[in-house]
Amino acid sequence: MSIQSPGKPYMNPYAAGILLGVVLFLAFLITGTGLGASGGLNRLLVFFQNLFWPEHIDQVPYLLKMAGGQTNPLDNWIVFLTIGTIMGGIVSGMVGGRIKLETNKGPQINERTRWVMALLGGILMGYGARLARGCTSGQGLSGGATLSVGSWAFMFAVFAGAYLLAYSFRRYWN
Repeated sequence: MSIQSPGKPYMNPYAAGILLGVVLFLAFLITGTGLGASGGLNRLLVFFQNLFWPEHIDQVPYLLKMAGGQTNPLDNWIVFLTIGTIMGGIVSGMVGGRIKLETNKGPQINERTRWVMALLGGILMGYGARLARGCTSGQGLSGGATLSVGSWAFMFAVFAGAYLLAYSFRRYWN
């Protein structure tokens, strides 16, 4: 039986917040837009949709703008930002000694139910992000930084909804 050493301590949250603010400022300065994740993930999804179901892409004007004709949905900076974010998270976890395969769950839920709930939550979150034409990170970071009233209202609604949902499902974790 091997004892796993605890991971390295996390970065100071205040320093991390300052660094995130600097990165967000640089994103606005260099690209003219803020940060977000759903745009890059959406373009990756459209790329695979175009490989397997190009007739569907040709019938949906929203998707046609990204992948119609000679347009490559991966030919956008946000795709590289998204891939870099995922890779950076993996590298950070490896360097910090925090990567391991496990399923975090409460005692009242089995692993299968936990995975089903996580999958359903991810699908709903992805659908909501596309419906809202952006994700919570884009709304909270970029919209909040520009003092968008809609973004601030959205974030208050997200936190209120999350607390209500967490309260409703607490029996799975206690």
